[in-house]
Amino acid sequence: MSIVLDNARYLKCALVQNLAKSLNIELLYFPPYSPNLNLIERLWKFVKKKCLYSKYYPEFGGFKKAITNCLEQTNTTYKKDLDSLLTLRFQKFKNTQSVKL
Repeated sequence: MSIVLDNARYLKCALVQNLAKSLNIELLYFPPYSPNLNLIERLWKFVKKKCLYSKYYPEFGGFKKAITNCLEQTNTTYKKDLDSLLTLRFQKFKNTQSVKL
């Protein structure tokens, strides 16, 4: 079994490494600086675009409500946009060669 993780420090600590090894789990990490591969990063970028860019909220409650409302509409109002944004289909390259430095 394999699990794909981002590069957060707490996911690379000895405790996680040892537990994964004892459970026979292979840990695969996203390359550094690759938020495009992490679906939650894509969702967060979408939420920021919809309810944070060029908007001011004088109270924290309004800020929180805007984010909550956006997330509640992910399966309705924003479904079409998110279906194309949160896809697992990636461009594949055939006949590639690796260059060792």
